[in-house]
Amino acid sequence: MELAKPGVDIGLCTNNLDPMLHFWQHDAGLRFDHVLAIRRGQKQHRHDALGSVVKINHYVEQLPAAPPSGYRELIVTRRGRTEPERLTDPDGNRVSLVPFGHEGISQIGIRLAVRNLDAHCAFYTQVLGLPEEERGIGVAFRAGETLIILEEQSDAPLNSGRLGAGWRYITFQVFKVDEVHARILAAGGHEGLAPTTLGTTARISMILDPDGNWIELSQRASIVGTLT
Repeated sequence: MELAKPGVDIGLCTNNLDPMLHFWQHDAGLRFDHVLAIRRGQKQHRHDALGSVVKINHYVEQLPAAPPSGYRELIVTRRGRTEPERLTDPDGNRVSLVPFGHEGISQIGIRLAVRNLDAHCAFYTQVLGLPEEERGIGVAFRAGETLIILEEQSDAPLNSGRLGAGWRYITFQVFKVDEVHARILAAGGHEGLAPTTLGTTARISMILDPDGNWIELSQRASIVGTLT
């Protein structure tokens, strides 16, 4: 997969806006960028994490009760830090602030629990086309500067859904979302959402990994210059 931005974004959903913004801006130390109105009743509060975006999607209506996704932890490097610091936001989402280079992470890492490591390795290499990196525990895939860490757990969630509190999806920024989406489906990927245009901001689609975790493909006008 050819990335339009050398990093992966990650999105969460919440009804708990003010405490969440305070945590992510003050405790986690991420820089607030801007608010993006997605649709009536949903606004996305975008925060910079070393070039990746942490998307805090606030919903006015109560989110449905849903099990957590397989996305378990965001790991953010900090130069000058000597020891990892593990934090939990007001909704229970895990984030670790770690020294530069910790576990091979030089920007951010995303930890993902999966039911079948072999199936996910095939998905990330053969369907998404990402390079694998060897590790002591689990496996990892490099997407630009971001490291996606897969760890096998027999009780990892299955088809937990796109809506519900907590980490819900990751985002790859690409140049031509329709082309990438079609190639992924042709390689055996499963569709979560067909390509659609969000105003003048982006053209996006969604695919699903073998456990039904959501992955967004985004052709963002501010990055690639066009939605066509």
